[in-house]
Formats: sequence, C-alpha cells, structure tokens
Amino acid sequence: MADRSLRGMRLGGQSLQTEEGVVFSPRLTHTYHCPSCGKDTDMVFSAEAEAPDTWECKYCSMEATRMVGSEPVVVEHAESKTPRSHWDMLLERRTRAELEELLEERLTYLRARRGQKVNA
Repeated sequence: MADRSLRGMRLGGQSLQTEEGVVFSPRLTHTYHCPSCGKDTDMVFSAEAEAPDTWECKYCSMEATRMVGSEPVVVEHAESKTPRSHWDMLLERRTRAELEELLEERLTYLRARRGQKVNA
C-alpha cells in the first residue's frame, strides 16, 4: 500500500505537461547591435509579428538597433512635440482682452460678496 500512495510535489517544481503533439508557431530571430557597448542581442519573435527597429541592450541598457544583414536599420526619430500648457489652450479659445474682461467681472463679483467697496 505504501508504494501506491500519492506523494506531494513541490509547488512549481515540475510540470506534468509535455510538448508532445504541440506545433510551435514559426519564429524569426532578429539581431540588435548596440553602438554603445558593441555587443549584439538576439531576440526571437513570431514570424507574424513586426519586429521593432530598436530594442534595449541587455548588457548596458542603451538603445540597440536591429540589423538587416550586416547593416543597421535607419531609425527616424520624430521631433518631440512640445506639450501645451493650460495657458496656451486658454489662448486658443479666448483673446487676451476677453480674458481681462472676465477677470474683472469675477473680481467685482468676489469683492461684492465680501462687502468690499468696488472701484469703478
């Protein structure tokens, strides 16, 4: 009876699944060359996936460029768009004169609520 008893397994220690009958999807290996450290990084992607032109170098964490044959891919960095501030967006909707008029109206209202004398 002792030889037929169930014995416990360590969690995550071994998988009971096998790779029998599994058909793997086609894969392509792409090489990325890092100009900073001079080393190559090989990455495996699905044949259906579009490989990125740059990848983080696993040795120095700088940007590595994908190699096509013996030449690196030309990467075009788009100019970064300057973020608009709240003031810029406000000026798109109103003129400066309109803003000054609204400010004066609001200050008049607030002063009247506080009971202050209005300078007109």
